[in-house]
Amino acid sequence: MKPGIFFAFVLGSSLYFFSSCSKSDSPPPPITDVDGNTYKTVRIGEQTWMAENLRTAKFSDGNAIPAISDPSAWSGLDTPGYCCYNNDRDSIGEIYGALYNFYAVASSKVCPEGWHVPTVDDWQKLRDFLGDTLVSGGLLKESGTLHWEAPNTGADNSTGFQALPAGIRYFEGTFSSLSNFTAFWSSTEYESAKGWYLSLYYSGTTVQLNQASKKDGFSVRCIKD
Repeated sequence: MKPGIFFAFVLGSSLYFFSSCSKSDSPPPPITDVDGNTYKTVRIGEQTWMAENLRTAKFSDGNAIPAISDPSAWSGLDTPGYCCYNNDRDSIGEIYGALYNFYAVASSKVCPEGWHVPTVDDWQKLRDFLGDTLVSGGLLKESGTLHWEAPNTGADNSTGFQALPAGIRYFEGTFSSLSNFTAFWSSTEYESAKGWYLSLYYSGTTVQLNQASKKDGFSVRCIKD
């Protein structure tokens, strides 16, 4: 075989191989929770994640998760509870999902059947797959400034995770940081009064793992079992 023909054969075979691989890749199917909400999903490395924030008002067994609007009632809670930012379920909640306290996520019943709230090790595995934790936050954040406050540094959403700046509810019952910050619970406890969470910020690209009061209200992304 002439060298030129051999090279063309190898190049063509390589292109066919990569083309075949890309064509076989398809997004995982959406999932529906017990409350009737449907969520897009995405595969990142060996993990399959929700590509939207959880917004269910029910546990997977069909029982209601207590909706807590009053600030003093929220601050005094040491049992499961949820809310939407500024208690606005119809507009803010539909876009950004709900905010849950740690007692709800630790129940093991807040995600649809076959899914769970990620452990801190699940989050760490995602961070490790993305690489440099100082810049990989941009791979998770929704790009542009439709929802994120400018400059939304480094955001390109190349993973398809589509993280939104859902804000948080502090343990004393006040809301903060819609459009510039998001925090996702893990199901892993840190000491008796705190839990682990992952956070992203509008002006940076760091993926941070920290601990917060179990009474705080954060977003939830479920991961497939």
